[in-house]
Amino acid sequence: MLSAACLAQPSAPRWPTLNGQAPLVIGHRGASGYLPEHTLEAYRLAVEQGADFIEPDLVATKDGALIARHEPNISATTDVATRPEFASRKTRKTIDGAEEEGWFASDFTLAEIKTLRAVQTMPERDQSHNGRYAVPTLQEVLALARRLSEQTGRTIGIYPETKHPRWHRTLGLGLEDRLLAALAQAGLTQRDSPVILQSFDPASLQAMRGRSAVRMVQLLAPGASNLGAAATSGTGQSRPLSPLSPQTLREIRAYADGIGPFKTDLLPPSTLLRDAHAADLFVHAYTFRNEARRVAAPFQGDPLAEYRAFYGWGVDGVFSDFPDTAVAARR
Repeated sequence: MLSAACLAQPSAPRWPTLNGQAPLVIGHRGASGYLPEHTLEAYRLAVEQGADFIEPDLVATKDGALIARHEPNISATTDVATRPEFASRKTRKTIDGAEEEGWFASDFTLAEIKTLRAVQTMPERDQSHNGRYAVPTLQEVLALARRLSEQTGRTIGIYPETKHPRWHRTLGLGLEDRLLAALAQAGLTQRDSPVILQSFDPASLQAMRGRSAVRMVQLLAPGASNLGAAATSGTGQSRPLSPLSPQTLREIRAYADGIGPFKTDLLPPSTLLRDAHAADLFVHAYTFRNEARRVAAPFQGDPLAEYRAFYGWGVDGVFSDFPDTAVAARR
């Protein structure tokens, strides 16, 4: 158990982040605690609640469109299993070493995907919006961020993740070229553009680093800071990262601007946050959720206390399913 003194926010500096600015609130798959994830409606709600960035995970359709889904397997996030016209599409695939059964975006055209509707994936959350919202394309998410920036007077950023990029490349559906082309079309090509790219796969980031100046984040699988490797089953990495020593963090800094660790890997006595800042890497931690069982144990089910502790320690951003709570804790 962490002591009360360990969990307290420091009084100065106000924001002990890498750049001294307030930590970012990233709408994780939108305001996914309230609405079905990766829908325009969930992204819009996240911004209404004060999120600075919205986060679309990207997978590819059969005809090469990038759509916002958490995984290539769309069984749990859409109503595809209830659609008799697609019953024959159910299959098994091995993705980055893990065999899965279900329906996969790469077996559907974009037009077919557009007939599906999103559902809430967590049974304890509100199910009343199931079947109401379409699956958006990357271009639609980009357009939404632009409209919301105009409407709110705030710059709304977009935080895309390449999901299983190695596997997509084996299908001839590489994600990186398509993503960078869409960003270029939207004028998002500079380091100060309101976009951050993320991936668990170092090779995906490295491929994009040579072609784009936008900020990039190396995601780290849970346990990376204390088990000595960032690779776990299903992350889609092309190679394991070596132990997260200061030297390894400096190596990550050669192609990325930040890291994205699982939040509990930052709990004291971990030095990962301090070491990352020393390597000039910002730290965006995932995933913050309001349900008591998903709050890190030291905070005894209190999500506000959890956010405030991480902000006090100097985390540079949080991925949150409940952006309103993350924003409230930042005030």
